[in-house]
Amino acid sequence: MKRLVVLGGGESGAGAAVLAQVKQMDVFLSDMGTIKPKYQELLNRYGISWEQGGHTEELILNADEIVKSPGIPCDAPLIVKAQERGIPIISEIEFAGRYTTSKMVCITGSNGKTTTTMLTYHILREAGIDAGLAGNVGNSLALQVAVDPHDVYVIELSSFQLDNMYDFKANVAVLLNITPDHLDRYEHKMENYAAAKFRIMRNQGHDDAFIYWHEDPIIKAQLQHMHSEAQMLPFSAESPDGCAAWVEDGNMVVHVGDQQWSISTGDLAIKGLHNLYNSMAAGISASLLHIKDEVIRRALMSFEAVEHRLEFVRTLHGVRYINDSKATNVNSTWYALESMNTPVVLVLGGKDKGNDYSEIEPFVLQKVKAIVCLGVDNRKLHAFFDGKVPVVTDAGSMAECVDKCRDLAAEGDTVLLSPCCASFDLFTSYEDRGRQFKACVNNLK
Repeated sequence: MKRLVVLGGGESGAGAAVLAQVKQMDVFLSDMGTIKPKYQELLNRYGISWEQGGHTEELILNADEIVKSPGIPCDAPLIVKAQERGIPIISEIEFAGRYTTSKMVCITGSNGKTTTTMLTYHILREAGIDAGLAGNVGNSLALQVAVDPHDVYVIELSSFQLDNMYDFKANVAVLLNITPDHLDRYEHKMENYAAAKFRIMRNQGHDDAFIYWHEDPIIKAQLQHMHSEAQMLPFSAESPDGCAAWVEDGNMVVHVGDQQWSISTGDLAIKGLHNLYNSMAAGISASLLHIKDEVIRRALMSFEAVEHRLEFVRTLHGVRYINDSKATNVNSTWYALESMNTPVVLVLGGKDKGNDYSEIEPFVLQKVKAIVCLGVDNRKLHAFFDGKVPVVTDAGSMAECVDKCRDLAAEGDTVLLSPCCASFDLFTSYEDRGRQFKACVNNLK
């Protein structure tokens, strides 16, 4: 009997453990931290052995194979020991892919992947397709394959998940963009991070498709050194030449195979240049799945924005409050600022991942009247922005931050939480940060 060890007891790990148990493997799950009660209950329901609060090496290093949580770095001591013993280490997505022949629509990118994943899933559901949502959103792919299989899966993939994928294949692969992010995980080398993102093309053949942003300089440079049999389907807001989607006379046009359709950009449910790109990628993906253009148009018009991504919270005393907590890198904040058309009180800060704030400097100089730094250590923010914005101030909690934003904003302004940074200094996650922001804003009088 094959022994499979799962490291990490979150959504992906618990799902992988259930799939292993269903496939009658000898499975053991170990988590260095505390496993949430809902995952403990799931593991117990399937009779899976597990531990939390530490790793028992003799129960792990006897594995035939290890499924690693994407949050565990590849240079973690236990991972290094396993590699030294020749134990294969894979991701939950790689593991789940072995046990399904369903079509896989996989989406990655430094920014926009959650919105594009949710939008693509929304289109498929509107078309009546039996679709599952997996990866960074939805439920574990492995758990769905084990107990709730679907005809098509729409999967959001981070670079961390792509790192340990080898034989898995995306039938439709979407690469939205590549900008500096998580470089601390990739030896602070952009080429390593880009290579991780391009693993989404791995194993694609002539029956598969690769969708990408035509103007992205890093994607363009990487493609010059690659050969793929997959159908190449770029999208662009600037030029229709060779593209599967473009903008023409105020319309988003999509042309895939024999199918061509268009929709007014003003009719798209989600606004801004970045969301136009997201809509293009989702529209191309849906066309590849032979969904009727009237269904795609209807879905693009009815989609509701993703929580924590340019999410409108409320208007109070003429001031709009926007929750963009999911903006954990500089490029995400660039897109958020690009979409603003009022003076902005901007909330920045958190765990810096080697950010270069010069990318957003032009928008800050043009649009931002005040910055509230929300973090444990705001020195880097002050070093860059002091003197460039009329007010740069600090807050040590979300309540203090929102109070300061209220005092700094005037009628007609926008308060924008778009932090540029990870959340782990003051909050448990970007979701926690965003929900605290919304709660504090909704408590304002």
